[in-house]
Amino acid sequence: MALLPPNLNLTDKDFDSLRLRLIALVKSVFPDWSDFSTASFGNVLLELYAFVGDVLTYYLDQQASESRLVTATQRKNVLALCRMLGYKLHGAGAATANITFTLARPASADVLVPAGTIIRTREVTEPVRFQLLSDLILPAGVREGTGVAEHSATHVQLYDSRGLSELILDQVPFLDGSARVSAGNGDYYEQDSFLGSSPNDRHFMVLVDQNDRATMRFGNGTSGAPPTGTVTVIYKTGGGCGGNVDAGRLVVLEGTFSDAHGRPVQLTVGNPEPASGGTDRQSVASAKLLAPESLRTLTRSVTREDFEINARRVPGVARALMLSANEDPTIAENSGILLVIPQGGGMPTPALKNLVLDQVTRIYPAPLTFQLSVQNPVYKTINIEAHIFLSQGQAAAAVRERIKTNLATMFRVSEPDGTPNPLVDFGFNLKDAWGNPAGEVAWSDVFNVIRDTQGVRKVLNAPDGLKLSGLSADVKLGLKEFPALGTITLLNGETGSSL
Repeated sequence: MALLPPNLNLTDKDFDSLRLRLIALVKSVFPDWSDFSTASFGNVLLELYAFVGDVLTYYLDQQASESRLVTATQRKNVLALCRMLGYKLHGAGAATANITFTLARPASADVLVPAGTIIRTREVTEPVRFQLLSDLILPAGVREGTGVAEHSATHVQLYDSRGLSELILDQVPFLDGSARVSAGNGDYYEQDSFLGSSPNDRHFMVLVDQNDRATMRFGNGTSGAPPTGTVTVIYKTGGGCGGNVDAGRLVVLEGTFSDAHGRPVQLTVGNPEPASGGTDRQSVASAKLLAPESLRTLTRSVTREDFEINARRVPGVARALMLSANEDPTIAENSGILLVIPQGGGMPTPALKNLVLDQVTRIYPAPLTFQLSVQNPVYKTINIEAHIFLSQGQAAAAVRERIKTNLATMFRVSEPDGTPNPLVDFGFNLKDAWGNPAGEVAWSDVFNVIRDTQGVRKVLNAPDGLKLSGLSADVKLGLKEFPALGTITLLNGETGSSL
């Protein structure tokens, strides 16, 4: 008699499935064992083994998922897999702001505001801190000056080089490229790897983990020179979108100041313009998209996808579409058009289009005889009109703003982490079941966004309950067209008046 039933399904690995398979196995080996009640001691043993099997198979499945980039979810595993591909995730970027320093009265001698001076917001518990990047001197008789501050903090750590091959920096989150290292044998310089380092090259590597903590590695005497004496590491932490504070928020100056003669002076600070440039660390979703693309297009632009990938590598480009005669018969043979959308939407500047053209024709060269034109995107404006019924107790103004926010999220060009928004695309990239271009904005998708907004009870169940560009139907997109949100008209379903 077979020990296992013939219809064994190895994909059933949960507790209940394992328990049933164990019972079937027991019946095939011990036909006299017929008591499988909960109170039976034998049943306790069966359920114990089923539970252990359930746990073990869960861990095995997780290990298998985390070993592949497309299915990995933990940041530490994505970091390791990307490192195998030679791709490095970027950390947070620090915002900068122009800070105006004003004296209460003109000083009789020069006033020095040293680099590293802290300027922060008013919050007591968690203020946003900026540091002055370079010394600022207010000459005698001048009341006001401007310096640049960064959303970061500077740290200094000292190490004994004896037996030192790597070190872990104490503070987080580490700012990429901020480390400066010196030792008894001179200054050290950051490299991506030691593959090209000779025994005398003073190089170091920085590896950042899932917690944004940096580990520095030094050479072993064969690939890179090991440090000697005392190792001094100066680095910065900080960054993130939280540093993009509004104008007028950086108003607290830490420290006391005096002029060149030692007389105390009173200084006030402010940022007349918003801080900008702060970005969060690269997300796992962005790494999963960009890491494979880093290998797909290495040195040239040949295929249609090569042009799009290389165009998106240009800072400021969010989306790109490459079309040639193969996709659009109106385009001449051996030529193509490259449509680019800048970050945030709108039209690209001439300077940005020139950068893209240089990227795909010189930095990543295209075939010599191929004629390329970088053009503005073609937007298909989607005007939305909807009749809304509010849930009880909901304020119309609040619901209206939530609907507008959700629709803007649906139609945004890219996600906050920089990855393309999968809900919208060029008409050419939206395919039917047979792979043919069938671009459209689905009426039902817009309906669902509005209906699922908090505070909306329902959308009017009538032909004119929701209209896209004047029609209660899907909006068709041409090959070159990209959907863009137009006007939003919201009407109260009960009264017919504006929401």
